Amino acid sequence: MARPITLFTGQWADLPFEEVARLAGEWGYDGLEIACWGDHLDVWRAVEDDAYVQSRRDILEKNGLKVFAISNHLKGQAVCDDPIDQRHQEILPARIWGDGDAEGVRQRAAEEMKMTARAARKLGVDVVVGFTGSSIWKTVAMFPPVPESMIEAGYQDFADRWNPILDVFDDEGVRFAHEVHPSEIAYDYWTTVRTMEAIGHRPAFGLNWDPSHFVWQDLDPVSFMWDFRDRIYHVDCKDAKRRVGNGRNGRMGSHLPWADPRRGWDFVSTGHGDVPWEDSFRMLNTIGYDGPISVEWEDAGMDRLVGAPEALAFVRRLAFDPPSAAFDAAFSTSS
Repeated sequence: MARPITLFTGQWADLPFEEVARLAGEWGYDGLEIACWGDHLDVWRAVEDDAYVQSRRDILEKNGLKVFAISNHLKGQAVCDDPIDQRHQEILPARIWGDGDAEGVRQRAAEEMKMTARAARKLGVDVVVGFTGSSIWKTVAMFPPVPESMIEAGYQDFADRWNPILDVFDDEGVRFAHEVHPSEIAYDYWTTVRTMEAIGHRPAFGLNWDPSHFVWQDLDPVSFMWDFRDRIYHVDCKDAKRRVGNGRNGRMGSHLPWADPRRGWDFVSTGHGDVPWEDSFRMLNTIGYDGPISVEWEDAGMDRLVGAPEALAFVRRLAFDPPSAAFDAAFSTSS
């Protein structure tokens, strides 16, 4: 059976949830990866109000859609981050920001992630996608030199803050799919290894595979998928285009805004960048991933109302069934 193709609503949270669902249904998406911001999903209301949950289901059903995952990147980011500052105030609701006291923000964000697991269960969803934040991302430039004890403390901080959250995920039968991404505790291959070690490889914590963040770091997203094949809990399709080679543009982005041509890389709509998509989908078949393929459409150089349906068509062409499934289907038809 073909994997469902969904649209991640995070880049559409400026629109009402009902409007995003209408668009996605008209374009032919199978479902949504619902972001827990904007008016798309309030996890506290979902836990406390059955009528609210039903209203989300009704909107999905009206548009021929299902929900396969929910995402709470913005709140998860605040669980471990240091410093907590104006950047977080811009993305967090007042109930989490409060008076801005850093530790208070982290604690309230942690409670929000626990509620996210409970909301997922109420919706009948068993995967939550998101970020973890990191108290040691600020040390990535490596000067002044970073003592190993500081790095160890960062992974311990992550374990101390996320294990109680993951306990709730276990209680609810829901898994967390961390998006490996710069600014997180796991942002590349070896930091992912170390993150898994920090929490004892507990099954509640897995990965959201998004190849764009590997490409612009010069990492191989396909071999990553193989090595962490038992932890790929969700897949986001987003592309990246490297714009290096002129001696001026670097990987670090130079504090320039998205799509500025002086950056060393940019997110582009699916199929127009440097992700090895065919190899990636072959590897998804190899590891037996049968979950949703979620289009995280992001391209500052293209109108999203054009790009989102274009991305869906691209993914449908490539999201071919594994050979055994195709063979079984052909055999049953011929017989």
